[in-house]
Amino acid sequence: MSKELKDYVRDIPDFPEEGIIFRDITTVIQDPDGLKLAIDGFLKELEGVDFDVVVGTESRGFVFGTPVAYASGKGFVMVRKKGKLPCQTIYEDYDLEYGTASVEMHTDSIKPGMKVVLIDDLIATGGTMEASIKMIERLGGEVVKILFLIELAGLKGREKLAGYDVASLICYPGK
Repeated sequence: MSKELKDYVRDIPDFPEEGIIFRDITTVIQDPDGLKLAIDGFLKELEGVDFDVVVGTESRGFVFGTPVAYASGKGFVMVRKKGKLPCQTIYEDYDLEYGTASVEMHTDSIKPGMKVVLIDDLIATGGTMEASIKMIERLGGEVVKILFLIELAGLKGREKLAGYDVASLICYPGK
């Protein structure tokens, strides 16, 4: 019997606090079959999608976005935490549960008219992805698809991405 992608995700109860089930993806990427299922799943979601570049958010979006870009014959662009990129950047602030954070990208990474696929490991509240979209659009790019390995549907992050083509390979109904 073959395993499904969800079978590779390790559930860690009561982390980082009691009542939370942490969905650990390290067990997906450390297993060759799990990693292949994940990358193949992303590539299947991109069948028929016209795009120019893959953008991944720090840091686990890099893990999934880079092999997808490679397999698609596209370039890869990083969205990083503020202060980590060496050239001219733009940044966007977003809200966390307690406070704010910022992400940035190089100003020359997205050219006007580029069609962009965004990839990250997880959508929870959607703040990081929403900030990434704003930067891409300010640079003149068009987000044509947003992909996640895991969606925590109970946190309603997809609502922040209304109007975009969003897909997740695994969806958990809770938080």
